[in-house]
Amino acid sequence: MSLPFALTLGDPAGVGPELICKLAADPARPKVPLLAIGDLGILRRAAGIVAPGLTLVTVDTPEAALSVPPGALAVLPLSAPLPADLPFGKVDARAGAAAYESLCIAIDLAMEKRIAAIVTPPLHKEALKAAGVDFPGHTEILAARSNTPDVAMMLANDELRVLLVSIHVSLRDAIAAVTPEAELRALRFAHQAGKAYGIACPRVAVAGLNPHAGEGGLFGHEDAEIIAPAIAAAQAEGIDASGPWPGDTIFMRARRGEFDIVVAQYHDQGLIPVKYLGIDHGVNITVGLPFVRTSVDHGTAFDIAGTGTADASSLRTALEQAVAMVGET
Repeated sequence: MSLPFALTLGDPAGVGPELICKLAADPARPKVPLLAIGDLGILRRAAGIVAPGLTLVTVDTPEAALSVPPGALAVLPLSAPLPADLPFGKVDARAGAAAYESLCIAIDLAMEKRIAAIVTPPLHKEALKAAGVDFPGHTEILAARSNTPDVAMMLANDELRVLLVSIHVSLRDAIAAVTPEAELRALRFAHQAGKAYGIACPRVAVAGLNPHAGEGGLFGHEDAEIIAPAIAAAQAEGIDASGPWPGDTIFMRARRGEFDIVVAQYHDQGLIPVKYLGIDHGVNITVGLPFVRTSVDHGTAFDIAGTGTADASSLRTALEQAVAMVGET
């Protein structure tokens, strides 16, 4: 039996509800059953702004979403309704609490294998904090609630897949994070991510840390002394890994089809090429979870919330990536 793809609410004071309704009404989106987990009133308000013809249907279970008529969106409500006049574009503890509850429900359903995947609009970190949620964002909540000890971030679009060795740390700390253990961990996650896309033997390329991947030690020793041995260890495990390759050309080579996924050493090295190709089509994927989770690669856009002008391309691409990883047709 097919399972619905869950759309969490995101921060309801931001553009998330509008993106959900735009996606549900988009005739070009993947034709898979959708389940919005959120506040019915907030979603109705968003539909009135961006998709007046969209019908919202309240359901009690995710399975009931499979019986919703074409052109309608199934909504699994939260425990308590939000106020109809929740302000747009403002940090609000009630919004943070609703966003957190929506994500927790989705995680629990995914662990019970009652949904196919989780696709997430953006959260607002300050709203979570105002609600007393002691997590900085999606990734940490996903890992903790699913009891997953280790996860990795991958950014993807139609042309590139990039997995990061380190994420939100200073550049100085990112250099210190280049260790044999961290490199091998990233290579394993990259291999796992490629397999999730149905690639039998993913070709994983590793970007060097230093200019020209160290140029034989002239520009640093990390590439030869740390990264290369980790690549050899991954190869011994059966992973089709190569490198370290110069960071200024590896992404171009991947775009041309030479590699399936690139392991980047630090945040900006990996995210700049993906975002340069179009932030509206970038997708954040959490690798290592016991279920598929994809997300938009942008924020809550408080400045345009309620105007109906937010672009739903990233959410549609996130759904497309989730469908590809789940293997739905």
